Amino acid sequence: MPMPHELNLLDAVVLTKDVPKHELRRGHVGTIVEVLAPNTYEVEFSDDEGTPFAIVPLQAEHLLRLRTSPHAAS
Repeated sequence: MPMPHELNLLDAVVLTKDVPKHELRRGHVGTIVEVLAPNTYEVEFSDDEGTPFAIVPLQAEHLLRLRTSPHAAS
């Protein structure tokens, strides 16, 4: 599935599919901490206190960038 906008380092993203191997569910929010290859990103998932509970390589097709301002949506 083509991405309309490229994902970038430190983007906040939401997981669009379950990843049972890492106890992650669709809807978990993470941060891109490394660009591993085209369309492949290492994403860190943290709890409410900021403690990481999973750092997982994921394909762009399973991530949706979160937007925090009207300008970011265009």
